[in-house]
Amino acid sequence: MPLQTFRYAACGGANTILDIFLFSVFENRFKQNGVMHFQYFAISPHIAAMIAAFCITFPIGFYYSRYLVFSESNLRGRVQLIRYFSMVLACIALNYMFLKFFIEQLHINAIISKIITTAFVVTFSYLSQKHFTFKTKKIKHHTLH
Repeated sequence: MPLQTFRYAACGGANTILDIFLFSVFENRFKQNGVMHFQYFAISPHIAAMIAAFCITFPIGFYYSRYLVFSESNLRGRVQLIRYFSMVLACIALNYMFLKFFIEQLHINAIISKIITTAFVVTFSYLSQKHFTFKTKKIKHHTLH
């Protein structure tokens, strides 16, 4: 197994376990309050739990990816952060759609649904980070004539 893949699995695995743990804690807490109603929208407990866990795991995931997994990337930190945030937004959309489908359509337990969803999203995330967010920019060498 390549070192980068191992680091991604270790760092991503640790952050994923933290995400699932936080999701579980928040989901149990939010479930007690039921659906949260705001002026123009409502948020179900499992979606609120996903958002709360994200607020904690996003900065941790970026740090792991930038400094431990894809440290050879020569893209500027700001570019990496913008790309990482864009990729994470796509992952949130996937999480949202999968959780809604598994929980509300298939009636699968929220924690089991989160674990199944995570398997799909992790695959997308790794490929996106490797080939987009933290790719290594080719440096052009100029020769003097």
